[in-house]
Amino acid sequence: MPGHDIIVIGASAGGVEALLTIARALPEDLPAAVFVVLHISPYARSVLPELLSRTGPLPAVHARNGETIQPGRIYVAPPDHHLLVRREGVSVTRGPQENGVRPAVDVLFRTAATAFRKRVVGVVLSGNLDDGTAGLAAIHRFGGVTVVQHPDEALYPGMPTNAVENVPVQYIRPLAEIAPLLVKLAREPVEEPMPAPFPSDGHDGELEMEANVSNMDPAAIHDRKRPGQPSVFGCPDCHGTLFELHDSELTRFRCRVGHAYSPESLLAAQSDGIEAALWTALRALEEKVALTERMLQRMRARGHRASLAHFERQSQDTQQQAEVLRQLLVHNNGGGGGGTIPGDSSAGAPPPRVPTKL
Repeated sequence: MPGHDIIVIGASAGGVEALLTIARALPEDLPAAVFVVLHISPYARSVLPELLSRTGPLPAVHARNGETIQPGRIYVAPPDHHLLVRREGVSVTRGPQENGVRPAVDVLFRTAATAFRKRVVGVVLSGNLDDGTAGLAAIHRFGGVTVVQHPDEALYPGMPTNAVENVPVQYIRPLAEIAPLLVKLAREPVEEPMPAPFPSDGHDGELEMEANVSNMDPAAIHDRKRPGQPSVFGCPDCHGTLFELHDSELTRFRCRVGHAYSPESLLAAQSDGIEAALWTALRALEEKVALTERMLQRMRARGHRASLAHFERQSQDTQQQAEVLRQLLVHNNGGGGGGTIPGDSSAGAPPPRVPTKL
């Protein structure tokens, strides 16, 4: 009888230190495979597998598409690729971004949950925003074990806090206690019933469909029985309609081609979009100022007084409009962050008080 032999871990800002601490304490004979998603730049080489291999006894590698799952190994999502866990092995794909990132923690967690159910342990570590919350909810739904780093000690408490607030987390632990807990869980036998087919009209079937969309499965993308209802919001990535999905109290959004957002991540993406639009408008106004100044020089040289007054008014009005936008951009601190590790509106606030175990 297998144990909890599929361990999936998600982290973002502050996650490297947390991952190294866990890797250092895992034993060489761990009877489980460990899968890691860390939000990193899509354009830089990742040295995380080398760091994990040097720190602890388990070999760590970048996951390769189609390879067989082996216990006692750490599989790390490559830059700009989702990491999916299937019964038949590992999948690595450049599927649609979720929560504005690729790799995304939710993709790893969701696919592991639908494939291995009770055998899965999901771990959310330090990071901003809330990637991992929906995936952890899927693990809980299929009978897996949910673990979260205690928000009070996380360098960036956004991801742990969102998980605790939205998922029935079984273990909320300080970082030093997570590795021993994972070893204990890996060695506990798990009764694993034969998986039954997911009903196409049930929530479990919707999760399986979302997992297939992440893998760019054409059948899932073209399926007319799309989960959720059309919302009034547009996708920040492709500008298509976002469909609103509900899992108990948890709300998510996914577009036709698969981009997915939590409400907090969607708000951050919208903030980034608004800032980009303001910069575009400022650039257009500055170009208009430059053009009107050039026209003014021409009118002065030709002695066209009527036209000169007209272009002077245009130049003054445009400069005033540009200054309004410039001040708005300078003093705007409500953006949602940027890059591959989005900002977190709650990063500066103290994390909520939570028990060590629920």
